[in-house]
Amino acid sequence: MVKVLKTGLYSTIQDLGRHGYQEYGVPYSGAMDIYSASMANVLLGNDANSATIEITMTGPTLEFNCETSICISGADLSPRLNESQIRLNKPISVKSGDIVSFGKLVSGFRSYLSVLGGFKTEKVMNSYSMYPGITKYAMLFKNMTLIIDTSLDGLDKNHAGIKVKNTHFTNKTMDVFKGPEFDKLSKKQQDLLFSQPFTISKDNNRMAYQLTESLENNLEPIITSSVLPGTIQLTPSGKLIILMRDCQTTGGYPRVLQLKESSINSLAQKITGDSIRFDLK
Repeated sequence: MVKVLKTGLYSTIQDLGRHGYQEYGVPYSGAMDIYSASMANVLLGNDANSATIEITMTGPTLEFNCETSICISGADLSPRLNESQIRLNKPISVKSGDIVSFGKLVSGFRSYLSVLGGFKTEKVMNSYSMYPGITKYAMLFKNMTLIIDTSLDGLDKNHAGIKVKNTHFTNKTMDVFKGPEFDKLSKKQQDLLFSQPFTISKDNNRMAYQLTESLENNLEPIITSSVLPGTIQLTPSGKLIILMRDCQTTGGYPRVLQLKESSINSLAQKITGDSIRFDLK
C-alpha cells in the first residue's frame, strides 16, 4: 500500500481514459499527457493503460508500506526518494518505509508516477481515471491509502533503454486539422489562426485551455454537436478554447480546429504565459 502524506496541488489517478461511454455524457478523462504516462508504465514493463498518479505543478509526498518499483516521467518536479534526488524515466526500487516526494518545478507542468502493476483504486466503466461524479474521489487526499499489487516481482529490463523525445516538451508548434466549421471562417480569420502566436491564459485545467488572444468572430452558434479532446472552439467573444481530457461530450460553439493527438500531449505540459502556434496538417 501507499499512503498519501501530502497531496500536492492537484494529484489524481489516471489511466488512458474511459472509452465507449460518451453517448451517455461521460468524458474520456485519462492522462492529460498520454505520451508521458505511457512512458512511465512501459519503462516498468507495465501495460501502457495501467493507472498512474498524474501530478500537476507541485507533487505529493507518498509513504510506501511495501517493496515495489516506481518510475516517474513527464515534467521535472525534482523527485526525491528519502530526500535523495532521483532521475526521471528510470525504474527505481523502493522499500517499505521509503518516502517519495517532490520539490521545485524545473520544466513541464504534469508528471506521472507509475508503480509496478499499476495503482488498483476504484475502477468505474473500465477505467481507474478519477472524475467528479463518476468515481467516489475526484483527487488524492491526505492520508488516503492507494492499493498496489505487492505480489509482482522484478522489472522487465527490455524496456530500460527507451529514449524520451525532448521536443515533446520544447515544441511550441501544435499540429492541427480543420474542424467541422473551419470553412465557415473568412479567409482573413483562417490566415490569422496560423500567422500569429497564441498565449495560454490562466484559465487552463483538465477540462480546457483558453487562449489569451481574440479572433474576430461573426459566426452563428451551431446546433449542439459532438466534441472531443483536442477540439478547438471559437466562442462568441472571439476567444479560442482547446478542449482537454475532461471536456464535455457536446458543445454549441463552432469547432474550427482539431488538435493532433501528439499535440494534445505536448499542450498538457504548457503553463500560463507559454506561447504556441498552430500548423495545419
